[in-house]
Amino acid sequence: MALVDASRIRVEIVVSVAPRTVRRVMVELAHGASLRDAVEASGLMGQIEGLDAAGLAAGVWSAGVWGRKERAGQMLRDGDRVELVRQLKVDPKAARRLRYRSQGEKIPKGRHRPADWTATGEGS
Repeated sequence: MALVDASRIRVEIVVSVAPRTVRRVMVELAHGASLRDAVEASGLMGQIEGLDAAGLAAGVWSAGVWGRKERAGQMLRDGDRVELVRQLKVDPKAARRLRYRSQGEKIPKGRHRPADWTATGEGS
């Protein structure tokens, strides 16, 4: 049975690089390491477009631990999962409105339908 080094912690770094594509990196850090230390140790900062110190500082990318947004100086614990997420390119509400408008005007259902309406859309 192997002894666990109490002065080291293991942290998982997760980032979605494309839709339905996730990259995971496990890093081992010194006890007391920060979220920033983990991201730098992962080696992802040079490999993914826009993921660098300036992008993190400008808010283009956000970091969190187990789904909760955290500051870059947040201290990590053994077994934490650091998640890197980029800003949304489209506001979900605006996208839903555009999809609704592109479907065209719908015929109202039920009692709101005109009395002379037929399946062809023409009156009787």
